[in-house]
Amino acid sequence: MNRLYRIAVSVCLVGLLLITGCTQAPPSPFEQAQIESTQRTATPAVAEDATQGSEFNKFFPSPEPGYERVYTQEKKGFAEAKLIKDGQDLAMLAIFDTTSLPSAAAKFQNSPNQVAGYPAVEIGTTQSAILVADRYQVKVLSRDPSFTAADRQAWIAKFNLEGLAQLP
Repeated sequence: MNRLYRIAVSVCLVGLLLITGCTQAPPSPFEQAQIESTQRTATPAVAEDATQGSEFNKFFPSPEPGYERVYTQEKKGFAEAKLIKDGQDLAMLAIFDTTSLPSAAAKFQNSPNQVAGYPAVEIGTTQSAILVADRYQVKVLSRDPSFTAADRQAWIAKFNLEGLAQLP
């Protein structure tokens, strides 16, 4: 009797393992979101005709004595560099191709301000930007309180803006 009981329990456990092990688990919420997002016809994050970030590097200003320029990011449609003096991050210098985000260019349309002959805007208290050739946003962001709006505008003017305007 005891032996028969053990065999029955063993058969039941094996059957239970087979039944629960072979059933498919429902997709997790993350898997479901991935499925839904890939099935949509979403607009790509970067426009297909955006300029390669490596093309922008030659338009960044050369570092002056006492300053260092360190490239930090380069991808399609964007390039960025740090401006460093005495080991201190003073500013971020960036060029962005607005074909990927046309609303980024729209903010320049009614701007009465100009830097180096291009429409300019101040974004908050730490960012200055211009729009070159109705396409390329050149931006300088203060990373140190001593780096003022006048400093940002002066560094924007040091970019090779004429060369940038000639990009196809």
